[in-house]
Amino acid sequence: MSLGGCGSSPASNFYRLKPDATLITMGTSVPLYVVVNPVTIPQLVDRQQIVVSVADNQVWPNEFQRWAEPLKGNIQRTIAGNLAVLLGSEQVSVYAADSGGVPIWRVRVDVMQFDSVPGDTATIDALWTIWPPGKATPIAGHTLARVPAQGQAYDALVAAHDHALGLVSRDIAAAILKNLLR
Repeated sequence: MSLGGCGSSPASNFYRLKPDATLITMGTSVPLYVVVNPVTIPQLVDRQQIVVSVADNQVWPNEFQRWAEPLKGNIQRTIAGNLAVLLGSEQVSVYAADSGGVPIWRVRVDVMQFDSVPGDTATIDALWTIWPPGKATPIAGHTLARVPAQGQAYDALVAAHDHALGLVSRDIAAAILKNLLR
């Protein structure tokens, strides 16, 4: 007896974001203790599938192109990795551990838009807030990063998101350094 109609499904590909390899330290390394708090993202993209924009007001969660881990945590660790490079500090973390009395800078990022257009662009629109140690007034900022994808493949799109998160991180690091000198 033979079973008909059994075909193989395409294999899924899994992706992760990583710190932007093009970043360099912004000026002199300063020993800073920075904690990147949990990141918020739009519910639309808070899923394992990579959600792509296919037309105005039309999106598609691609069943075969997936994030290897929850996107929120991956973005949080990527921003922390970027800030460690930009600030020249080994004390940037996603966990609030004992800082040994060193003042702690806290960062929160709210991703308002995380758009993926294969073969075109990655867009990240982020609001961010920094709480300097010992100051009651936070520093708020906004970064809109649109980065062209350098190819049609999903790995090029993910690399564009890496670079877009690098731009968000650069703005945060600049705000920390500006306020560090005050």
